[in-house]
Amino acid sequence: MSILVEHFTPHLLELRRRVLTILVAVVLATAGAYWFVEEMVRALSSPLIQIDPELGRLVYTGLPEAFISYLKLSLLVGFVLALPVAVYQLWMFVAPGLRRQEKLVAVKVALSGFILFSGGALFAYFVVLPELLRFLLWFASEQIHPHLKLAPYLNFMVRGVFSFGLAFELPFLMVMAVRLGLVDPEYFARHRTYSYLGMVIISLLLVAGDPVATFMLAVPLCLLYEAGNLIGKLLKPARSRE
Repeated sequence: MSILVEHFTPHLLELRRRVLTILVAVVLATAGAYWFVEEMVRALSSPLIQIDPELGRLVYTGLPEAFISYLKLSLLVGFVLALPVAVYQLWMFVAPGLRRQEKLVAVKVALSGFILFSGGALFAYFVVLPELLRFLLWFASEQIHPHLKLAPYLNFMVRGVFSFGLAFELPFLMVMAVRLGLVDPEYFARHRTYSYLGMVIISLLLVAGDPVATFMLAVPLCLLYEAGNLIGKLLKPARSRE
């Protein structure tokens, strides 16, 4: 027993040191993000300003609402900014136990996931969310004038960006499942109907029940599903081809 403790103690101490490094990076990144929080809110309000400059003047009705909203946004951005540090620390912890081929696979996986997530987030911010806002504000009239609150609007924008970022990971996960031999290359084609139903339900949950946003997320998800299905067939393992 004592031999096991002596063997694992250095690894546990190293893990604790790296976790503390990640926490410090999150705190520092959050503090730095809070310094520029007004610029971030202005960037998130940009789609509104393009529709109508007056709509960019968000309101809040509770005294702590603005502070809490700014703090939540800064913390989220802090996590994102500290992610490279977290990945590096975890990589340095596990890398000594990996072979060269495993290291190359891990780098490709991390890079592919990052690119797909970034592509989904940018697609949501520049394409989907502006059109969705324009549609939802179409119901405004002389009798109905929108006064958008700060906290719900920020939640709407951040949830939309992250939902699309996560959704764009779908082809990557499908291809990895095929390459690792977890599923047959024809599995996704056989279960297409159930998968579409599941994607609609997931879209509904991600956008908190908004039917228009659900449609605008479910359609790209279905297209990504077909892309993942096609790429998975093209890149299926040699054993499956035989």
